Parts: sequence; structure tokens; C-alpha cells
Amino acid sequence: MAREALIDHLRRNALRTDGPFTLRSGEVSAWYLDGRQTTFDGSGARLVGEAVLAVLSADVEAVGGMTMGADPIAIATAMTAAERGRDLKAFSIRKEEKDHGTGGRVVGPVTPLMPVAVLEDTTTTGSAAVEAARYLIDQGFQIVQAIALVDRSGGKARENFAKLGIEHVSVVVPADLGVLQ
Repeated sequence: MAREALIDHLRRNALRTDGPFTLRSGEVSAWYLDGRQTTFDGSGARLVGEAVLAVLSADVEAVGGMTMGADPIAIATAMTAAERGRDLKAFSIRKEEKDHGTGGRVVGPVTPLMPVAVLEDTTTTGSAAVEAARYLIDQGFQIVQAIALVDRSGGKARENFAKLGIEHVSVVVPADLGVLQ
């Protein structure tokens, strides 16, 4: 039920069909999903947390991905998990190493060897999440799965993650939103 409510929220608040829009991948599309219109909204974030938690492997101890898109999804999922008695951490990956404080790119209460899920808001190819996964692997994290809130890749993201031996899960696809790939 949370997934259907999430789809409705995305349609009403985040979906734009007044394109053309140039996507991160360079592709041009007649529609665009501004996921932050849902992930940064209180009721939308709750739906995001519930929908992601519903597909999250029980083995996962932390969720996160590239800042900025994955951040609200990770927090919403960790908070929803906590409300249900599951201890789940959230983390973020900076685009660049920080040269002050404790340094590094990974932010949050996580450590190498921890089983994690890589999150992404909207994916066309999976490249940003794959970049995050490769970085985490290099840092010693165990990636259990990758989850795209909205997957418009037509299977490309799943294929790219399969090359790394990582399961890719799509919460919402274009047909759910009533738009073509």
C-alpha cells in the first residue's frame, strides 16, 4: 500500500511532462521526475521510507549513496526502520574527499565490512549508483543490494549492477507513473 501511495505522491508532486528535459545521462526525455519534491516532503519522505524498507534485504545494516539524491531516502528509510524496531544506519558519500576534520568521503555511522544497500533517487543508467558502489567496495564495504526509487533505465541499471555481482531493485518504473520509457 505504501508503494501505491508513493506512486500517487510522485505523480502529483514530482512528475513533469512539459519537456523536453536533458537527463544526467545526456539523453533527452519528454518527462522528468524531480524526486526531491517527494523525498524532501514530510509525507512523501514517510512513503519513501516505507516503500524502500519493504524491498530492503534483512541482511542490510546501513543504507546510503551519493549525496544529495540518496541522502533523504537513506534518512527516511533508517527512521522508518527505527519506528519498527530495526536498527538501520544511514550514510552519505561525498563527491570528493574532505581535506579537514576526519576527512574521507563516507559520512555517517558506518564502517568497512558492514553490509549496506546503495540507494539512488532516479536512475537512467545506474552510473551514479555504480560509482558509489565501486567506491564502497574499494573501501571494504559489503554491498548487499542497490535500490532505485524510480528506475527509468529499462534494465540498464540492473545489468550494470549485475556486472558487479549486486542485486538491483526498482521501487517504481515509468509505467507505474503512466509515462513511457
